Amino acid sequence: MNPTMLNSLKLSAANVRKMALEAVYNAKSGHPGGALSSADILTYLYKVEMNANPNNSKDPDRDRFVLSKGHASAGLYAVLAECGYIPKEDIKTFRKADSYLQGHPDMKGINGVDMSTGSLGQGLSAACGMALAGKYDKKDYRVFALLGDGECEEGQIWEAAMFAAHYKLDNLCAFLDFNGLQIDGDITQVMNPTPFDKKFEAFGWNVVVIDGHSFEEIETALASAKAAKGKPTIIIANTTKGKCVSFMENQASWHGAAPNDEQYVQAVSELDEYIKSLGGAI
Repeated sequence: MNPTMLNSLKLSAANVRKMALEAVYNAKSGHPGGALSSADILTYLYKVEMNANPNNSKDPDRDRFVLSKGHASAGLYAVLAECGYIPKEDIKTFRKADSYLQGHPDMKGINGVDMSTGSLGQGLSAACGMALAGKYDKKDYRVFALLGDGECEEGQIWEAAMFAAHYKLDNLCAFLDFNGLQIDGDITQVMNPTPFDKKFEAFGWNVVVIDGHSFEEIETALASAKAAKGKPTIIIANTTKGKCVSFMENQASWHGAAPNDEQYVQAVSELDEYIKSLGGAI
């Protein structure tokens, strides 16, 4: 990856984080921690990897994306705004009673959302169905999904994992946002779903483990997914909950809480300093 592209992706991810925070702050509710931890993954998928166009978001040949951890919708909406699917100014309406930007993604009302999600554990099954349909229809599109690590305590995740391997869904690539924290704390203390790598390997998946904040490693992992034939791929992305906001990082309390005025100003200030360090405008 050349330095210009890398810098551009870092700037986009920082803007995605700012918009996700703006959404949660204005709503006075939401889930900032997981939106911030997954921002780099979402940015790379929509900016580089996926064959998708905001001006033709229902193209039958497009790549699909499923936010299985649907509570991180502020992050998805932010990247959709960054990529031109929805107006950036609409981010401020997040979770308002009359807004189309609901607390969980709605495929009927939001341009660029391929699957309505919210009940944890179900998104991977939906992604499997899309991938299998692509196989039956002899289509070349790929299906991407983003899972939460706490979400993997749900049994349906493992049913879907078994299904994907059985049907050799090599057009399916899932990311696991492994930030180690869920609403009640450390995932290993709540209901330990690890080791993820050995479990997905046992279910027949191609497994890649990366730093989920490294665009170079995301790029390499996706190349591995394309090269893996006859099996689905899981990219286990080690991430930091609340990434890029000092007081939110690695704090389970920011799983589902909105910043107050002072906290919001500090968070935006930190992101603006980062953006300026990359040569971006604020």
